[in-house]
Amino acid sequence: MRALPITVTALAAALLLTACDSGGGTSDDKTAAGGGAVDSACAFGNVDMEIGPVNAAPATGDTGNVSVTVTNTKSECTLNGFPTVTLGHGSTSATVPHDEAAQAQKLTLAKGATASFTLTYVRGEAGGAKSFPADVMKSRLPGDDAAATHSVDWTYGDVALKDGTDKPDVTVSAFQQSGD
Repeated sequence: MRALPITVTALAAALLLTACDSGGGTSDDKTAAGGGAVDSACAFGNVDMEIGPVNAAPATGDTGNVSVTVTNTKSECTLNGFPTVTLGHGSTSATVPHDEAAQAQKLTLAKGATASFTLTYVRGEAGGAKSFPADVMKSRLPGDDAAATHSVDWTYGDVALKDGTDKPDVTVSAFQQSGD
């Protein structure tokens, strides 16, 4: 007979807890109805982007690294996913794949906070048939609804093509939050 009151009490407690819910949704909602926190994606216009330090590959076949730092200049924002990076030359472009060993993580950047990602590439022979003559790098932040890109000159030489493909031998890492 004692099982009935415990069951009824547990059911009442569960209903009470459900009634206390703020109306559904998760902490990942982009907007909150009651003036709660907003989870907005970092976007160009709200962040600055800086290239460097660079460990350029000195010769054909060498590996180089290009670091890119994003600094939040406005209110808190979120980087959730990988950056999208494209290398280009004239009307030709190549999307840089994510490093297969990297795992994207959700980072929240307060005003003034920084995060960075790194491109790792293999230097190709200048003008060679097995090289991509990159001269521009375009970056886009994950979740930026405006799909704005940030372009900079690629001054680190041609990028080797992966064996047997027409794809440049380059990868992009996940964002890492800097220790400010």
